[in-house]
Amino acid sequence: MIICAAAALAEAGDGVRFEVRRGGRVHAAFAIRWQGRVRAYLNRCAHVPVELDWQPNRFFDADGIVLLCSTHGAEYDPATGRCIGGPCVGRGLEPVAVAEIDGQVVLVE
Repeated sequence: MIICAAAALAEAGDGVRFEVRRGGRVHAAFAIRWQGRVRAYLNRCAHVPVELDWQPNRFFDADGIVLLCSTHGAEYDPATGRCIGGPCVGRGLEPVAVAEIDGQVVLVE
């Protein structure tokens, strides 16, 4: 499944939302670019299962350094999804396997 054009993801910029099926259910997910690589996670805070984006497709904090939960202020490392600040320290976002192929970001699960 194609998620978006690779060029749609700027370094530490807006993400792209998409859906993924797991365990027979459809889940919201998002893809971002960090340190030159596309990374994707389920769009669900590890503290309380709410979506992270504080505005449509905005997952990074204002400085473009961490992924930020709009509801609880939990901070996540964009490279790993690990919670590094806030109420969910020690837990993390659930990764979604994606790849860049021929200028497209694709789901590989």
